[in-house]
Amino acid sequence: MRPYFEKMPEFGRALNKGQITSSEENVKQIKVVEAEIDAEVEKVKVLGFPEEKINARGQMTVWQRLRYLVDPGTWCPLHTLYNPEDNQEGSTNVFDGLGKIGGKWAVIIGFDNKVMAGAWLPGQYENILRVTNLSKRLNIPLVWLVNCSGVKLTEQEKFYANRRGGGTTFFRHAELEQMGIPILAAIYGTNPAGGGYQGISPTILFAHKNCNIAVGGGGILSGMSPKGYFDLEGAEALIDAAKQFKAKPPGSTAIHYDETGFFRYVYEKETEVLDGVKEYMQDMPAYNPKFFRVAEPKEPRFPAEDLYRLIPFNQKQMYSFDEVLSRLVDNSEHMEYRPGYGPEVYTGLVKIDGYLMGCIGNRQGFLGEDYPEYADYPGIGGKLYRQGLIKMNEFVTLCGRDRVPIIWFQDTSGIDVGDIAEKAELLGLGQSLIYSIQQTDVPQILVLLRKGTAAAHYVMGGPVANRHNAFTLGISTSEIYVMHGETAAAASFSRRLVKEKDAGRDLDPVIEKMNKMAQEYHDYSRPLYCAQKGFVDEVARMTDVRKYLAAFAGCVYQNPKSICPQHQMILPRSIKG
Repeated sequence: MRPYFEKMPEFGRALNKGQITSSEENVKQIKVVEAEIDAEVEKVKVLGFPEEKINARGQMTVWQRLRYLVDPGTWCPLHTLYNPEDNQEGSTNVFDGLGKIGGKWAVIIGFDNKVMAGAWLPGQYENILRVTNLSKRLNIPLVWLVNCSGVKLTEQEKFYANRRGGGTTFFRHAELEQMGIPILAAIYGTNPAGGGYQGISPTILFAHKNCNIAVGGGGILSGMSPKGYFDLEGAEALIDAAKQFKAKPPGSTAIHYDETGFFRYVYEKETEVLDGVKEYMQDMPAYNPKFFRVAEPKEPRFPAEDLYRLIPFNQKQMYSFDEVLSRLVDNSEHMEYRPGYGPEVYTGLVKIDGYLMGCIGNRQGFLGEDYPEYADYPGIGGKLYRQGLIKMNEFVTLCGRDRVPIIWFQDTSGIDVGDIAEKAELLGLGQSLIYSIQQTDVPQILVLLRKGTAAAHYVMGGPVANRHNAFTLGISTSEIYVMHGETAAAASFSRRLVKEKDAGRDLDPVIEKMNKMAQEYHDYSRPLYCAQKGFVDEVARMTDVRKYLAAFAGCVYQNPKSICPQHQMILPRSIKG
């Protein structure tokens, strides 16, 4: 397949002096947002007890454990700012991401032992389910750093018993194991109840000598008051029980290593536990990269810093998607699929770290006087029309047939609307794209360059594609809304304006409400808000986007569930003609 993949057509151009000069303000605006995100990430990392205090107890923090465990330069954090329930603690109390351990990619997650000794908090179960979904979609090991004191009892009703609640994660672990995906757990500290099941449900347990896992802790074992209420006598009994179980919590290594055998290994030092995980990871199933690489990895021919100048902070300003893509893919090479059809959409094959990837993205700007072909109005990039929807359906289906993972790049204002668009069958074609994605069964990710709008956000590989979307990556120019705030205000208040005008009343109160609505839409669509609520799984720096793409490619091709030999692929032959 050398003629197809080893050397593809080059694309993209270096920035000229005029582009550099005119984009200085754009760079500043983007970096202001990046600084805001960085500051919030730093707040999350220092939550709870200071690192020095944890270390003084003879323990490492979750961040120290992650730094020790993960191969240098490979960590790609996810859900760092995720806090959908606005917990006063400032996070869901777990931190996760993709990283290599002993040269093998894994999904890694750990409890923050600086905050309530790693307790379960509201929103945490959803975070964990996203992580288990990621491991399932990529077919790579899940590695846990368990240090969980159980549930935050004062808010148990927010996450304990529901169709998707705390216990769902234990069933999810069982599902991964049934699929042949191993779960490794490094266990520290005292882990009762939910922490106990978190410790027992993985595949192999690596224990620190001072850890324990148990059905219940001191508070549970002391039991309910036989009187049905509490008094001084009951309080004294609780004190005695608490002292006993604090001195010797149930489920220690003496029980689960010497008696039950639940712990596969017990180690003296905290770092030795992580060394044990590293050793096992080295033996995990993984193809040699040469098995799937179609070419030697190469950096793009243009610097990643160009992205600060190429992607406009102003959502209404046009730009070249092709130039953006050329800063992200190997040697700035590609093979475009049907370039003369559906011009609002780019579809093509690219290489990331030497691996073949399908790529789909929104093009911007004027699309020509005769496009879309079914209408008498001009087409504008970012919006989806008939040909573009058909082309994406075809390309996704071919990627599924050839087992090629897909990277989506979104900057869309939605699907064309009106009776003319309905006659052109756009509603059905949008649903057809959802069907095409659903039947592909290849891993996919979404990079949200700017706008994710209305149903177009769904049909273009959005996070609602739960079986396929491994994660959604935002950047400082990302926005997500059902429609732009100004459009929403106009749609909501246009009839009211007519009514007030006809009645001869002052329009200022209505205009004030419209501006308020537009501002709220803006505030609730910004990158920080999107990360906190989980609309995106992480907000990355412009210069880190390719790192996430490379991590995705490495994970996908590490141990794929199905393959298509290169010489049997139809997609490159369709492109070549």
